[in-house]
Amino acid sequence: MRRSKHQAGRKPGLGRWLGGLLATALLLGLTEAASAQGAVRSVHGDWQIRCDTPPGAQGEQCALIQSVVAEDRSNAGLTVIVLKTADQKSKLMRVVAPLGVLLPSGLGLKLDNQDVGRAGFVRCLPNGCVAEVVMDEKLLGQLRTAKTATFIIFETPEEGIGFPLSLNGIGEGYDKLP
Repeated sequence: MRRSKHQAGRKPGLGRWLGGLLATALLLGLTEAASAQGAVRSVHGDWQIRCDTPPGAQGEQCALIQSVVAEDRSNAGLTVIVLKTADQKSKLMRVVAPLGVLLPSGLGLKLDNQDVGRAGFVRCLPNGCVAEVVMDEKLLGQLRTAKTATFIIFETPEEGIGFPLSLNGIGEGYDKLP
């Protein structure tokens, strides 16, 4: 498994790439909480809260977002979106992975190098494939106490690509989500 270092906006074209991913997220209905035009409401460590009022929504919706780019593959990136549903009854983590992932293998997650499990991909669109997990209190607690998360995608059954993601600020950011 190849690992990549966290890249916080240092790559040329990352803004365009991130905007494309967020637009994809909006098209997918992912961001009942954030869109490409969503304004950055606040920054919490390595996470941003972005808010917008999607077409047809009754009010502003917000999400906690972080994106990373693989160090050795500038075309491979991942966006993690944490949000509360509009009815405030569920907490979701949606991950937009690059096209070309091996769908049956799903998206793996390790927290501080401990395997947490895998989530299946729910759909793909032209700009990426989406995995979604309903977050329970146990997972939220693990995210609050861990230092790093590594999301793993597979291009072949034998080749995984790890995307290390900083968890610095996720607890504080989650607590500030409206």
